[in-house]
Amino acid sequence: MLISLNWLSDHLDLAGSGVDELSRLLTFAGVEVEGIEHRGVASDRVVVARILEFDRHPDADKLSVCRVDGGQGEPLQIVCGAKNFKAGDKVPLALEGAVLPGDFTIRKGKLRGVESQGMMCSGRELGLGDDHEGLLILPPDAPVGMPLGTYLGSDTLVEIEVTPNRPDLLSHAGLARELAALRGAAVRTAPATPVPTALPGRSVIAIDLRSPACPYYTARLIRGVKVGPSPAWLKAKLESIGLRSINAVVDVTNYVLHDLGQPLHAFDTSKIHGGLVVRAAADGESFTALDGKVYPLTAGDLVIADGAKVLALAGVMGGEDSGVTEATTDVLLESAYFAPSGVRRSSRRLGLSSDSSYRFERGVDPAMVAVASARAAALIVELAGGVTEDVVVVAGAEPVLTGEVPLDGDHVRRLLGSSIGNDAIASILQRLGLRTGGSTAPGTGATRWQIPSYRQDLQRPVDLIEEVARVAGLDGIPARTVAAFAAPAAEDETYDRVLNWKQRLAAIGFYEARTIKLISSAQLADGLGYDRRRSEPLALKNPLSEDHTHLRPSLVPGLLAVAAHNLRQGASALRFFEVGTVFATSPNPQAGSAEAQALAVLLSGPHVPPSWLKKAPYDTDLHDLHGVIDALLGRDDARLKKIEHPLLVLAAEVSVGGKVVGLAGQLRPARARALDATAPVYVAEFNLGALEKLVATAPRYAEIPRFPASTRDVALEVAADFSHGQIEEFFTRKIKEPLLAGVSLFDVFSDPEGVKLPNDRKSLAYSLTYRDPTRTLESKEVDAAHARVVGALTGALPVSVR
Repeated sequence: MLISLNWLSDHLDLAGSGVDELSRLLTFAGVEVEGIEHRGVASDRVVVARILEFDRHPDADKLSVCRVDGGQGEPLQIVCGAKNFKAGDKVPLALEGAVLPGDFTIRKGKLRGVESQGMMCSGRELGLGDDHEGLLILPPDAPVGMPLGTYLGSDTLVEIEVTPNRPDLLSHAGLARELAALRGAAVRTAPATPVPTALPGRSVIAIDLRSPACPYYTARLIRGVKVGPSPAWLKAKLESIGLRSINAVVDVTNYVLHDLGQPLHAFDTSKIHGGLVVRAAADGESFTALDGKVYPLTAGDLVIADGAKVLALAGVMGGEDSGVTEATTDVLLESAYFAPSGVRRSSRRLGLSSDSSYRFERGVDPAMVAVASARAAALIVELAGGVTEDVVVVAGAEPVLTGEVPLDGDHVRRLLGSSIGNDAIASILQRLGLRTGGSTAPGTGATRWQIPSYRQDLQRPVDLIEEVARVAGLDGIPARTVAAFAAPAAEDETYDRVLNWKQRLAAIGFYEARTIKLISSAQLADGLGYDRRRSEPLALKNPLSEDHTHLRPSLVPGLLAVAAHNLRQGASALRFFEVGTVFATSPNPQAGSAEAQALAVLLSGPHVPPSWLKKAPYDTDLHDLHGVIDALLGRDDARLKKIEHPLLVLAAEVSVGGKVVGLAGQLRPARARALDATAPVYVAEFNLGALEKLVATAPRYAEIPRFPASTRDVALEVAADFSHGQIEEFFTRKIKEPLLAGVSLFDVFSDPEGVKLPNDRKSLAYSLTYRDPTRTLESKEVDAAHARVVGALTGALPVSVR
């Protein structure tokens, strides 16, 4: 919302208060200042000048040498490149020392050898528009020597963000009232406008209220108006906050809205047939708004109608068929209170928003309905002529939305930890417009405060305490340390452990994803840990859409959706992980629903980024996924055991210390193609509860070996279906050879023709590393240790040495 300081000064004396001070006051009071813009010419060294005469520059065809009267006593010589002026024109002149937008300071100088004692300016050079084709030509009556800022006027605009609970600040008068309370100043009160009341038996138009969404509606008839353009002052007010002038009548309603905060609407009386009815729309009814668009209505929309058609969508926008035009002579001025929920619902459903709906949605001041109507009627008569009927048609009654709230001074001091006195508390609340009747709540020392109608957010004692703290200044409340040391809880340790896992994944190039906990029924099949035979997904009773029908039983569906989105945006290397809650329900009703914390990873695409130094990188494979799992778990004894899974073409259970902690594998090619993936897609998902029991957060370190190692190779012939994992399990868990430092598989060989090796057999070749941490091993010691390892291997497993 834009606030003009010139407009604000109509309600509050701003002398001595710079914009920075006002911004600080608002910020500390809880009103966010989003921007400050200065309009007009701030420097008093830019003046109105008259061009006396000019000649062509002796050394430049495109320049002119002008003699200019700037009110300084003696004419000044100015070199100028513009061509749109003549002798006698009034133009802006920037004198020596003037500072123009962009911190450009004017100094005397020479242009192609001719001295220039200032600069005549275009509108853009002064920040007064985008026109830079020539000089800004001023009206002939502009007084020579007057500072241009004084002649044209200047303004400062403050853009503020008002929270939904403070609709009282959505006007210049409301913000002035707030600033007055913060500064301890007085608001300038406008001259009282007489507010006629409805007289029995007299009515200019019948109003029928048929909906509780409008408890209070007023109408005032103004006859004999002549609709024309608005005066300069009104146009300037509206244009300062970005509004376009339409005509005097409509401009007055917009002015009063932004001045007092009460939306109004003007109907052309000749276009109303019969009385007004405030009712719910009928299903299938339509409405042509002032923007020229036709909107379909439902029974949930509140409308203003006559006997033939819908005239306006209540609180949102008027209709094209009943609006004020230049031909209008009689105006019916509407001022009403509409319930916020109904206006909000219609505005959101139709995608139709206005300055009026913005205020009605948040709640306007019911007491301002009659005041704003009288103010607007007086302005319309002043600017457009006509006569106001001395009868205001009133339907319903002004709703009472505020009451009394008790407040105990001792409670204020206890809650704020401040020694603020009762008199200071009372002074602050009175500055905010609250009044006390002098009564106290029975049995307590609390004073009862009457809340003004424009502060509907003040409903509890704590609300008043917040106001006291806000106005007194939060920086004046002493800081205290009242917390006691608490030993780390299990939740703290879990948080630290999960953060450690996230950091490990981020360190190896993974990006964290955050997906919604709701998935579609079609995505259920993408879950790794989901098994319909053992659990049922949790379905929503009232899903928001077909895409959000179930609570996710796995994190993988969300990661696959993230992968698809990134692939379609041109990404090739995918590295994602997510930590979150998964849900499942047991078929046994007694067991109830269950939720758990899980961690999932997804990787696909090139193993390393492409580079001109090497050939095209190979795509990631299952071994890369295994390496990611090792890095994540911080240990090298994670094992993959092959299993069958409907989602994965290669699937494995991940176990640590013999305990299953998750699943991993490669997505089936058909599912990967559905994601638009051109490379294999690998996923893994872990149960964090199981991981926490088996994996230590702290990394384990080993001393760098000081003595060299020796290696021996061994080739083993095994059955074709014999897994490397069984041999790896032997080396890491069963063999107790102290000199064995490491084992790695470096070759796999098979011969489908059965020439070099039977076709039901294969060869696995391993490199075994031997080392003693205290000395260098001799060759015969390595051979003896190798013989012991090979002997133990052939004795424990169905393998033979080739």
